[in-house]
Amino acid sequence: MRAITQQRFGGAEVLQVAEVPRPEPLPTEVLVRVVAAGLNPVDVKTREGGGMAGVLGEPPFILGWDVSGVVEAVGFGVHTLKPGDEVYGMPWFPRQAGGYAEYVTAPSRHFARRPLSISHEASAAVPLAALTAWQALTAATTVKPGQRVLIHAAAGGVGHFAVQFAKHLGAHVIGTARSGKHAWLRSIGADEVVDYTAVRFEDAVRDVDLVIDLVGDEETGLRSLETLTPGGLLIAVPSGVAGSIVEAAGRSGKSAIPFLVESDGPALAEIGRLIDAGVVRVEVAEVFPLDRAGEAHRALETGRTRGKIVLTV
Repeated sequence: MRAITQQRFGGAEVLQVAEVPRPEPLPTEVLVRVVAAGLNPVDVKTREGGGMAGVLGEPPFILGWDVSGVVEAVGFGVHTLKPGDEVYGMPWFPRQAGGYAEYVTAPSRHFARRPLSISHEASAAVPLAALTAWQALTAATTVKPGQRVLIHAAAGGVGHFAVQFAKHLGAHVIGTARSGKHAWLRSIGADEVVDYTAVRFEDAVRDVDLVIDLVGDEETGLRSLETLTPGGLLIAVPSGVAGSIVEAAGRSGKSAIPFLVESDGPALAEIGRLIDAGVVRVEVAEVFPLDRAGEAHRALETGRTRGKIVLTV
């Protein structure tokens, strides 16, 4: 099968098309023919030697954890899926899933039937970003109606799902984004939007119960603590939470925790129902063919995309 591999860590130029053996499903696994694969910031970090490189080890390896496709074959013991089913998932994260390829194998319960009201490309944009947002809001904490939730990088892949899920859960949603994205963020559920390039967000936002920090640097985390009410919580998503933030939170009667997403087929099934019901919209910024994966990575590295970047396989 065709896949995008890399032989060393480095820039986008290390991503190359190669022929590799097609995987075969073990018991309880399914073989999925990949129609589209989503990109995430962790892909870029891992390609460079950070991110999940500590889990994957040294190259060669195949990046990609977001896939949408069709079940090609099932292993012994699979009861939930059958050949021909259209599925999406975030298999094996943080271990190698090999999503930038024509086929992947993984346990059947790493997948769910995909939302059929949207395309495979849009479905591939969902799993990692949407599961991150969903689990942060419903597992790392439980958002309650009327709570005030501040979401940094609200227009990004995880951010635009977090805005919609928080609104669905009854929260008052505040997002940070450049001014050009404000109208769109309000259209998907943001009650307030702050242009972080024009004003310091901690001067514009107060009495927040929860901060979802999708920027992840120490400065943003420390400044975010100023927006929280006593007892409030900061969830730092991209790169953990610095000790200085935890200490500062403790001194002010607040909390700060790190977060890492998990594969979760049942949650993906619920997210798919919300998408098919029209409660949640999926934003795809740009679609590239598989053999232009390097170009897709460069587009992602700009940090200015609205929604997700996807590869068609």
